[in-house]
This record gives sequence, C-alpha cells and structure tokens, in this order.
Amino acid sequence: MNPWTTSSTWSERGDGLVVAGLGAVTPVGRSAWAAAAAVRAGVSGFGPHGFMVDAAGKPMCVAAFPWLPATQGVASRIGESLVAAIRDALLPLWTAAGAEGAPAFSLLVNLPSVRPGLPDDLCDTVREHLLREFPHSVDRIGVAPLGHAGGMMALRSASEYLRATSAAVCVVAGADSYLDPDALEWIEDTDQLHSAGEQNNPQGFVPGEGAGAMLLVSADTAQRMGLQPLGRIDGQGLGREAHLTRTDTVCIGEGLTAAMRGALGGLPQDERLTDVYCDLNGEPYRADEFAFAALRMRERFVAASDFVAPADCWGDVGAASAVLLVMLACIAGLKGYANGPNALVWASSVTGERGAVVIRTSALPAAEEY
Repeated sequence: MNPWTTSSTWSERGDGLVVAGLGAVTPVGRSAWAAAAAVRAGVSGFGPHGFMVDAAGKPMCVAAFPWLPATQGVASRIGESLVAAIRDALLPLWTAAGAEGAPAFSLLVNLPSVRPGLPDDLCDTVREHLLREFPHSVDRIGVAPLGHAGGMMALRSASEYLRATSAAVCVVAGADSYLDPDALEWIEDTDQLHSAGEQNNPQGFVPGEGAGAMLLVSADTAQRMGLQPLGRIDGQGLGREAHLTRTDTVCIGEGLTAAMRGALGGLPQDERLTDVYCDLNGEPYRADEFAFAALRMRERFVAASDFVAPADCWGDVGAASAVLLVMLACIAGLKGYANGPNALVWASSVTGERGAVVIRTSALPAAEEY
C-alpha cells in the first residue's frame, strides 16, 4: 500500500468501518485509556525543558514524556512511542485471535512535515524500526510526513484498502516530537513558543510529543473475529487551505469547511454533531479558522463552542493529533461522558492539509447498531 494522496477535496461515507483497538503514548498517559482519563480530568503534562531556555532566560515550557531523558533524539522518541502505541492498539486483536494466530496487518504511519530539528531520513528510519519490531506481523506499510491532519489522509487510504480487501486488518498511526533543540529554537524564533514572558508569545503553543494508533476493520470482520467496536466511522472529508499560517494572506477557513462538509455527508440531515475534538493549540490562526468554518456549518452543531482541545494537557502533538483525537472521541462514548453519539474530529496541518471525520460513538446507540 503506497503512501496516501492529498487531493484538494474529498469525502465519503464510512461504509461500516469500525475502530476496534486504540493505542496512545502521551505526556499524560502511556496507554489510550490512561491518556483519555488524564485529559478528561484536565491533568497537565507541562513542565520545564531539561536544558533549553527561552529568550527571557527561563526554561522553555514543554510537554515531554517524563520517562525519557531530555537529551534523547527525536527519531528514537518517535520510534519508541510509536511502537508502544501500535502494540496498545493491537491488544484486542491479539487477545481475540491469540498472538500466534492473529492475522498480519497493514500499517499506515503519519509523521511530522518538514521543519528544523527533524532528520532528513526520518521516514526511512521509522519504517525500518517498525519492520524490526513487527517482523512477521506487518504485510504492507506506508509512511508519509503530513503533520497534524495526516492521520485523516491515512484513514482515507485505510478505508479504500479495507473496502477492496476482504477480512483485512489495518492500523493507522501517527507520532511526533517537537523536543529537538533546533526545533525549539525555530519555534521561538518564529514567535510560536508559548510563554508569558515579556519577550515571548502568550498566544503561542506548548511543544509536545505523542503517538497514537487505531486498529481498523470492517463491521463484518469485527463480528467474525469477536472484536468489540469502539466507534464507527460515519463520514470522512479532506480539504486544502490555500492561505497558510505565517504568511501575509488571510485564512477564512475554506479548507477546513470543505473537510467538514465532506465528513458530514455521512450524517443524516436531521442529526447534529454532539461533540467536537480538535487540535486547537492556543494560536489565533487556528482559532480563527475554526470560527469561520463553524459559522458556515452552524446548523449542524449542537454547540460548536463546546469542543475538546487537549493541547492544554499534552501540548501540541503535531502528526499524532488526528489519531489521538479519534481515541478521545471513542473513549468518551464508551465511558459515558460524551454529550451524544455524533463526534466530529478535525485537524489542520501547517502545510495546508485539512481533515475531518464523523465518529459514531457508543454514547447512546446500542452496540448492535455497529
């Protein structure tokens, strides 16, 4: 399976695709359930960097894995967290089929787009690391550097593959880490670093790191394998924003609107979105973009302003965002604290890609509806 394409706009219904496993590694939890509980409780993973200081001479505020040394490189941070998240997501499959009898799975991995502090060969390094860790389990793999919204594009590719291949199993994953000295210096130099100091930006973001993974199968395959659906993909949409951040153009949310409209094509007109999960991180650009898009789509929301933006707990997790947000939506439904059954998840990449998905959670409907 080749890395996914990034056409300007696209949408489709979910066609019975279900989430059957979830995995996460974040600064506030080392499993999907622990991370979701921490976000629900408002636990903050913010803390001072081990040695990087800002322009005011104070330690930079970051959201880092507390069990890894600050000196560890981003490639190994991404690789370690990615493997742990994938193993977490595969647990239901391994439990249902037995580790020895579990089928091979296809793997799509989203990584950060080009920026300072990332190795030029990051995609190749991560691919080789995953093939070493899962030598007999992965039957095909695709790795692409598409940032925040890349997980949505991976989900599109997974959907096409699962429709075309009977009884297939696919894992979509994403991972990122901003905690390289060159990256942190670039974030501050471009006025993106969050800080209350006089020389810094109170409307910047807190650099974070994280990894997320989700196990995807058709509803028929889930039933045949004895896998409990954790959420159902009811609609997907992609868009592309021409007016990018840190440019002289003005973004009015056209790309995000296109992605949302595409995702909402799978939701009946008489139903509205009860929950929203997004990658807002404190930057005005992202908030303005969502405001414009939500205004255009206001009749489809119960309350567009009632959203969950977990960057206030685990920082900006970049390329892991889309998958981790889907994880939060599914677990909120399973644990009973979602507002209702229809969750919108959206994410925006700095390179213009926009993605949205509607998740039918188990907040209200019976499990048989899956």
